Amino acid sequence: LSRSANPSHIFYAVMFDAGSTGTRIHVFTFIHTHSEELPVLDNEMFYSTKPGLSAYVDSPEMAAQTVRTMLKVAKKAVPRLEWKRTPVLLRATAGLRLLPAGKAQALLDQVQRVFDESPFFVPDNSVSIMNGTKEGILAWITMNFLTGHLKKESESTVGILDLGGGSTQITFLPKLKKTIEDVPGADYVARFDVLNTTFELYSHSYLGNGQMVARLAALGALEAKDLEWRVFKSSCLPKKFRGEWSFGGLTYQVSGDPDGYTGYKTCYQEVLKAVKGIIHQPFELEDNTVFYAFSYYYDGAVDAGLISGVHGGSLQVRDFKRKAKEVCSKTTKHPPVLPFLCMDMTYVTCLLKDGFGFKESTVLQLSKKVNNVESSWALGAILDHFYSLNIR
Repeated sequence: LSRSANPSHIFYAVMFDAGSTGTRIHVFTFIHTHSEELPVLDNEMFYSTKPGLSAYVDSPEMAAQTVRTMLKVAKKAVPRLEWKRTPVLLRATAGLRLLPAGKAQALLDQVQRVFDESPFFVPDNSVSIMNGTKEGILAWITMNFLTGHLKKESESTVGILDLGGGSTQITFLPKLKKTIEDVPGADYVARFDVLNTTFELYSHSYLGNGQMVARLAALGALEAKDLEWRVFKSSCLPKKFRGEWSFGGLTYQVSGDPDGYTGYKTCYQEVLKAVKGIIHQPFELEDNTVFYAFSYYYDGAVDAGLISGVHGGSLQVRDFKRKAKEVCSKTTKHPPVLPFLCMDMTYVTCLLKDGFGFKESTVLQLSKKVNNVESSWALGAILDHFYSLNIR
């Protein structure tokens, strides 16, 4: 460590994020400074691999091998003397939520076996599927911890928008009571305690509204059978394009519509089916609440050339719309480098505007990292593990 610290105040934690399109490992180094305060995050070591564990649905032992290989990273990052007291946890998200329960459990059992054989501390319930609401809350905790808004004296907070492969989350701290009173159900409100303060959040996760599942919806390929004999067409794909696309352990034959219309308007109608009547628009999306957007929001913006892949940046919602129109107008180009870019940019635009109800002028902070730490729920999950934040 670059700064001097009492070694007894340094502790480590290992968190696996088993997402729908990849598995990531976060190894955190904390310094505990004061019993009544949250710790200082000194360092994060991050590593990721593709595909996600759900791709091994019919060969769970390969999922185990993925985790076993990634644990080598943790062994290098954590001093050997600390292994037996360093907790190792895995939380699976939408990729496993979308699988039949028996098949998902078979994958988790294989991971549990690898953990039990490892030299790390394996807590009770160390391997599990995390529900979507908790995913959103923990991402909110991560971002507000990293931006300094979880301190007692802090008067403002930031909201989060997380777009994964299988699900999407929105979480923010409302300023108006009506926002909480106006929700469609109890699963849109979440509470947790930290530093003797209770936060009441608007938070919801939409399973099936992640970027990759939205592609399936636009292609009309949800729940489809006989995949090897079918070609799924979309006006969001270049007219002359034909290729294969894999997600969740399945491979789809996809193509543009050579005889139909292409472009932004027809594509928007396709993706709107995945959003309309499904996404609730909060009563309040205050302009003075800063929203951080990450995961596929960030990746798509980088692919489209809207932001730097190194530093991220600020974008208005209308920037996604403008880029979607521009990309979709060029779908006759062949062969396309990024054939799904028109579909993805249009879906993000639709999700933000017709889904959540953001204004076109709303500014979003697109980030992959904040203070050199990954933008994700993983840090929040570790804080919850150590400090029992009583999420409910």
